[in-house]
Amino acid sequence: MITDEGELVHLAFVADIEPITWKEAIVDRKWKSAMIEKLESLKKNETWELVALPKGKRPIDVKWVFKIKLKFDGSIAKYKSRLVAKGFLQKYGIDYTKVYAPVARLETIRLVIDVASSRNWKIYQMGVKSAFLNEILEEEVYVTQPPGFEAKDATHKVYKLKKALYGLKQAPRVWNKLIDLFLLKLSFTKCSVEYGVYVRESQSQILIYVCLYVDELLITGSSMTKIEQFKNRLKVVFEMTYLGMLNYFLGMEFVYTN
Repeated sequence: MITDEGELVHLAFVADIEPITWKEAIVDRKWKSAMIEKLESLKKNETWELVALPKGKRPIDVKWVFKIKLKFDGSIAKYKSRLVAKGFLQKYGIDYTKVYAPVARLETIRLVIDVASSRNWKIYQMGVKSAFLNEILEEEVYVTQPPGFEAKDATHKVYKLKKALYGLKQAPRVWNKLIDLFLLKLSFTKCSVEYGVYVRESQSQILIYVCLYVDELLITGSSMTKIEQFKNRLKVVFEMTYLGMLNYFLGMEFVYTN
């Protein structure tokens, strides 16, 4: 099936589970609540401001994306909605410039897990909520109002982005610059050949390793006290989600228990 937005949807996998369009979602109390929660998060984060579109500027369309988050036992953990910019409409040199953002390779993550296992270190994973919405945008970017939630008496206006939005081409890079600066300020050293891996070593030879994969951090090290202190610092600056302790690594998936 092809939606009105020109997107191919495999109904066999999403039927009766996740909405395909915002019109379907908005009539369901659970999904509408998730949409409102997302908009409140954007407002709290001061992601944008409603303005008249300047002459000569073109807004980027946005769309709603819906996902059911499952717990490790298969039960539903959360109905999650995300407002995504249609980044394919951006123009290089106008809406974005550089887009590259490094992440730790899976082979490197396996190596860090092997080191931690051989030394009986505990391994944790934490996620950053709305990671791409944390840093100020350098470019001047405008987006349309969220479908189904247009401002009354101001439907002709658009949102000027102050911070990055999911779907923008530069969003991963903007986020990576922010978390990179944060880790360096905490005396972590970035690996010279693997830019998604950071190490901090104290004079007492206490080690902490951090593997960065987009908005998730794999954390391990020789001191639980220092790791807890680091996790607390993360929570002060970012809104974090604790994803559990890593039990083992299987293929390309992590398996956790809380």
